[in-house]
Amino acid sequence: MGLAIILIQPEIPGNTGAVGRTCVALDLELILIHPLGFDISDKRVKRSGLDYWPHVRLTEYASWEAFLSARQPRPDQLFLFEEFGARNFYEPDYPDDAMLVFGQETKGIPRSIIDSHPDRLFKLPMRSEVIRSLNLANTVSAAAYQALRGKL
Repeated sequence: MGLAIILIQPEIPGNTGAVGRTCVALDLELILIHPLGFDISDKRVKRSGLDYWPHVRLTEYASWEAFLSARQPRPDQLFLFEEFGARNFYEPDYPDDAMLVFGQETKGIPRSIIDSHPDRLFKLPMRSEVIRSLNLANTVSAAAYQALRGKL
């Protein structure tokens, strides 16, 4: 099915729109896990996604559990991105059907999901000590391009 981006309960419509635009550019599926912090028809989603939003391959699930039940991902497919991830995102060899998982802008990935996949936590390196985290849309773009490195 190809590489997918998963946003768990995103809160900021502009970030989701920008991620959708990246997904179109790279031909990736965008999976949204509810509840969302906005209505998917919000103008701000579409403004950030520009006129590309109708081309997003979008799948939505009511919960993480519903996603797991429907998709049944292999453990090696899941790559959870958190600022405190133990492994650098440059390390793994990403399978063609990798699923890159990102949490809420203010809270990150829920603890229950992290606890279920403790060996699948990755981070983007940051050289500055004054930055706590990167913008969600920027992080997704960097991770997606790294996962596709050598495949484009």
